[in-house]
Amino acid sequence: MIQLLRIELYKIFRRPRTYISFGIVTAITLVIQLAMLSDGKTFVNFALQGVNEQFDIRGNILNGYLITYIILQSLLIHIPLLVALVAGDMLAGEANSGTLRLMLTKPITRPKLVLVKFVSSFIYTVLLIVWLAVVALFLSLLMFGEGDMINLKSDAFVMLLQNDIMWRYGAAFIFAVLAMTTIAAMSILLSAFADNSIGPVISTMGIVVILTIISNLELPLFNLVKPYLFTTHMIGWKGFFDDPVPYAAIGRSALVLVVYTISFLGVTILYFNKKDIKS
Repeated sequence: MIQLLRIELYKIFRRPRTYISFGIVTAITLVIQLAMLSDGKTFVNFALQGVNEQFDIRGNILNGYLITYIILQSLLIHIPLLVALVAGDMLAGEANSGTLRLMLTKPITRPKLVLVKFVSSFIYTVLLIVWLAVVALFLSLLMFGEGDMINLKSDAFVMLLQNDIMWRYGAAFIFAVLAMTTIAAMSILLSAFADNSIGPVISTMGIVVILTIISNLELPLFNLVKPYLFTTHMIGWKGFFDDPVPYAAIGRSALVLVVYTISFLGVTILYFNKKDIKS
């Protein structure tokens, strides 16, 4: 099992697309940071124009914590594509290259193979989120410095003290790993039905886009299904930047994501066990 996992990780990190994902995260992060470095004060003044009329806010408002929050809001929408680029190729890529039958001639069961593929995708997802934390949080703190963080919501104004922020980002990144693991599990499921990686990648993004639109539109019909969509709960990381933190709501979102992940993985194993790989 360990040896097979090492082989799968070697396959992932020898592919150029893997490093393209890390490069895309770096590029988008740097673009946002440079834009804020150039014109961030204008952006902050515009965002706080209503608040400044009622409160006298001083200090380093345009700090690394605020920049990181802006980056996360932008990037966590696009990272599912980067996760799907690798996870969507896990089974379909083997089928396309003709190595799937060869792999199953070895003394390994099909469920174990699916689990190894999933764990490999999980490790890749963790590393991608860790890299996001490095370039988004630590580089932003280096460029913009520290300070209290302002979280402007549609119906509230939250001020977080500097010494009460870092743990929130740690929890937010852990939650992001959970959300992206759900995407990886879904991509592997779609990959089991395909013979090339293009279909699972496009299908994953199509599903995420459609469900995200449903999650964000305020329509009576959509409001009935929103609590059951995994895209609704993928933004649960934002709860860590509320005061007080809604632990119950975050816990429910985490539970929904775990259930979806296990369900996707279970269906993949059931289908892959019966899949005809001889044709």
